[in-house]
Amino acid sequence: MASLDFEPQTYGELSPERRPTLAQALVPILGVVVFLGVGSGYLGMNPHAPLVWSVVLTGLVGYYWMDLSWDVLYEGIADGLLMGLQAILILFTIYALIATWVSAGTIPGLMHYGLSILTPEVFLPATAILAAVVAFSIGSSWTTAGTLGVAFVGIGSGLGIPAPMTAGAILSGAYAGDKQSPLSDTTNLAAAVTNTNLYDHIRAMRTGTAIALGLSLILYALLGLRAGGAIPEGRVAEIQGALAGTYDLSVFVFLPLVVTFGLALYGYPALPSLVAGVFAGVFTTMAVQGVGFTAAWDVFLNGTAPQTGTKLVNDLLAQDGLTGSAWTITVVVAALSLGGLLERLGVLAVLAHHLAQGVRSGTSLVATSGLSAILVNIFSAQQYMAIVIPGMTLRNLYDEYDLESSDLSRAVEAAGTPTGALIPWHAGAVYMSSVFGVPTLAFSWGEPATILNSYFPFYFFAFLSPLVLFVMTLLGRATTPKDSADSSVPSSADD
Repeated sequence: MASLDFEPQTYGELSPERRPTLAQALVPILGVVVFLGVGSGYLGMNPHAPLVWSVVLTGLVGYYWMDLSWDVLYEGIADGLLMGLQAILILFTIYALIATWVSAGTIPGLMHYGLSILTPEVFLPATAILAAVVAFSIGSSWTTAGTLGVAFVGIGSGLGIPAPMTAGAILSGAYAGDKQSPLSDTTNLAAAVTNTNLYDHIRAMRTGTAIALGLSLILYALLGLRAGGAIPEGRVAEIQGALAGTYDLSVFVFLPLVVTFGLALYGYPALPSLVAGVFAGVFTTMAVQGVGFTAAWDVFLNGTAPQTGTKLVNDLLAQDGLTGSAWTITVVVAALSLGGLLERLGVLAVLAHHLAQGVRSGTSLVATSGLSAILVNIFSAQQYMAIVIPGMTLRNLYDEYDLESSDLSRAVEAAGTPTGALIPWHAGAVYMSSVFGVPTLAFSWGEPATILNSYFPFYFFAFLSPLVLFVMTLLGRATTPKDSADSSVPSSADD
């Protein structure tokens, strides 16, 4: 589970003399929207500079308008980075892991045998289902995407399935499985910050998750009927031949996979499991592929550029290694710094508070909780913050409206956890984009079809999970009065 060494501020904890007004809070928020919208959206810039502009503007607002000292602002940045430190370390590790798994033959082996089993028509829904099962078993959407996900992008390419579609299917399954896993950090966090029993929280999410994933699978099945088309004659055989001719694809190449998932299933957290996977990848590279000790660790650092004789395979298996993570890490550091500043200024707490002022019923309270999680996700770039801030800010209102705390925990996770990977500067989106080699959101004002080159329109679960929550709320299926059942009994939304 994510460890929080500090608790984000709630509106009530902010002293009146330094609590920002709504107008003050909206200035940095509007700045972020304008900078990222114009810089990244309209001018097509990388997100680094717009994020830095946003950090500077937020810092200036805090220093000159809210009279906060540099030390206070710096502490906000440090807290934001601290909350995202696990994500940063996983990013470093996953770059090295993918490179070592390529050199070990693990990913080439998965691609080789996967091409023999799967067909274009069933590939997308099968991918989503497998990702859901794995993520549920190990409690980590990030580990699922960074290991099996990479191999499935390669398999899909061999079957004629565009990489953005494959990435969307992997993400849909991975986040759906993660939300239902008692091993998941976000699942535990949502239960903890809302004072909800973990298994009550999981049961409360069950129906909504099942509906959203089920609808996603139907869409992937329909998409698969058209996406793959006819595989060019000899294409699969050519790819498999290139893989088998370059790597020893005996059963031993799957040792890194067994080590990583075995540790995760045993209950080890994602980061140590991935680090163990790196060492297993280096060992397998030496023992199975016959690569020397120094060369194997050079792959860990600098990546791999295989020469298989087939350009498609070369491109799929070319990985950067540890040093290739710089672009991704710098985006995440800038985004987390911005989120930490917005939290320290009290901007996020003020926004959540004013959203709560519009609550007039239990139904609107649940809808507001989901909307708050999405907004905090956008401006903090961190899914933990998207769960913690609405969870802490709104939980007393659930007592006032005599609703079960599981209604709140379900709302913040259903809307907060899966939507992060849709926001291009979000830590989750930057990670997923780098792992799959597919942009989160590619859009050109003159060519709207460019959006199909990104995974955004194909990540169905991220849209359906909050949508199902809001529809269930409107239908009265997302609120559970405390006097209707004991808190240990599943909520009415699970009937």
